[in-house]
Amino acid sequence: MFDPEVKFKLLTPKGVILTMTDSEIIGLYSGGRHEEAFNAIVDAYTERLYWHVRRFLCCHEDTDDLLQDIFIKIWTALPTFRGESKLYTWLYRIATNEVLNHLRKQKLKALISLDTAAAILERKIDDDPYFNGNELQRELHKSIQKLPEKQRVVFSLRYFDEMKYEDISVITGTSVGALKASYHHAYIKIKEDMQKLL
Repeated sequence: MFDPEVKFKLLTPKGVILTMTDSEIIGLYSGGRHEEAFNAIVDAYTERLYWHVRRFLCCHEDTDDLLQDIFIKIWTALPTFRGESKLYTWLYRIATNEVLNHLRKQKLKALISLDTAAAILERKIDDDPYFNGNELQRELHKSIQKLPEKQRVVFSLRYFDEMKYEDISVITGTSVGALKASYHHAYIKIKEDMQKLL
């Protein structure tokens, strides 16, 4: 289970390892140490956000490129963070919105070609030299790509990131009840796809 108040190990430019919570990172920013706070966010969240984004884009190179854009967006939006939500839900909301915008652009490109966006993403899973899962995991990821957008987001955040529905609600702006229904529908569809393989 994801706990935003867990202490992150952060490496300072002088090689010193610090441990900080989200609250302490926000404290740095509030205290005028903006660059340090941003660096702490990058250190603490790069890996988590990388895997969150990668589950949608299915390709290491695309994920790396978009992750850079996400951190630029976070840097520019940091002055607007009011603390009304948890830092990690705010970061995930930015990352999720950027991923969905990227996927919408890919869908438009797919409309021009004869491929569907899901087919393109499925091919990326097959062609990705960095994918290190077994065949069942590969098929699970392909099945997830076939889900409607909302179900894919909810399933990813709940299944892979083990987030609470309340936190997913903050990230997506969707009610907890609707999220539970979306997750259930996604689970059923994925289960049916996976049973075909067995």
